[in-house]
Amino acid sequence: MQNISNNVLIFYVDLQCITGITYKQLNVKLNPYFCIRPLYTGLMIVDGKYYQSVWVEKNHIVIINQQKLPFEFEMLQLSNVEEVIEAISSLKVRGAPAIGITAAYAIWLSYKNHGRLMKDEYDKLVSCRPTAVNLKRGADFVFVPASGGKMTEKQIFSLADEFARNEIDACKKIGENGFSIIQQLYKKLQQPINILTHCNAGWLACGDYGTALSPIFEANRKGIPIHVWVDETRPLNQGSRLTAWELSNENIPFHIISDNSGALLMMQNKVDAVITGADRIVSNGDVANKIGTYQKALAAKEHKIPFWVAAPLTTFDFKTKSGAEIKIEERHGNELQLVSGKNLKSELIVDIKLFPDQFPSLNHAFDITPAKFVSKYITEIGIFSKIEQVYEKRNHG
Repeated sequence: MQNISNNVLIFYVDLQCITGITYKQLNVKLNPYFCIRPLYTGLMIVDGKYYQSVWVEKNHIVIINQQKLPFEFEMLQLSNVEEVIEAISSLKVRGAPAIGITAAYAIWLSYKNHGRLMKDEYDKLVSCRPTAVNLKRGADFVFVPASGGKMTEKQIFSLADEFARNEIDACKKIGENGFSIIQQLYKKLQQPINILTHCNAGWLACGDYGTALSPIFEANRKGIPIHVWVDETRPLNQGSRLTAWELSNENIPFHIISDNSGALLMMQNKVDAVITGADRIVSNGDVANKIGTYQKALAAKEHKIPFWVAAPLTTFDFKTKSGAEIKIEERHGNELQLVSGKNLKSELIVDIKLFPDQFPSLNHAFDITPAKFVSKYITEIGIFSKIEQVYEKRNHG
């Protein structure tokens, strides 16, 4: 049996360990890169088992394949950086914190496969999705200190694991902090809280807990009645496929709505707050998030409904001055053209075309919400009304 220090050992815990069974009783050999299950007793319970959306097992990065949900629950093993880049680019793993975690582990995987850091693989990795800043943050967290050439593979893995722990811990704290403003709203209204959310910013997008959904999960678990309006989030339907799946797992009431329904619901006084995640928040407070977010912010402002943005500090980019400087990813038009779903007769998952190949299309993945539309920034270090407050708290405590 290999000797493993306590701070490493804690990450090799199955649900059995919660019942008091020690690793010796599990009768398995452990090494620094073998993860039976993550330690965190977090939110992501599927069929009675706890998961993270990204973790390491033996010599692989393992992800939950978000393309297959909600009809199939599939895990993929990624054995090299090329496979990681493909998984990120094709949205098998997506969500700013989750791709940051994946990128951190990818630097370790690159070192493990080649015996040294590979700058060309790093460059390809950090450029495969340009809008979300967490991707580069995760890669840099490992690549930069390891570039000195004096770190072992185990030390590089520990750096990647530290980044993953930090992101998940941050998302847990976002839930705890965000709960307080949902609680205030409930005390004021004394009725179930109707929250509208866009895209997916829950467990899957963040390793565990989530950003936008983390306060909702926390409020639900603490007995505040919650109902969620889930934007379908075209063209890839991350809301109807992923957010709805997560809410169903948590037994939180929800309705899937078309992307264009939000403003009407606000006009009808059926929305008490809007909460979204973010892919990048820049120094003037502008927010890059899934395409369609800006429309929700405009409608919320018109109807005097709070618009909250939840994100860890790794999503804040204080080096970029405004949203106008953020590179907006444009994805292939086939995401607009093709829809994947279950065939009613065969029960097989099939793709169908909505329009002919010769019809041109433009597919922006993100938009920019100006800071003036953001009511609150919910972070792991607190809740802030102004971006300057986030900067001050981060730098001076």
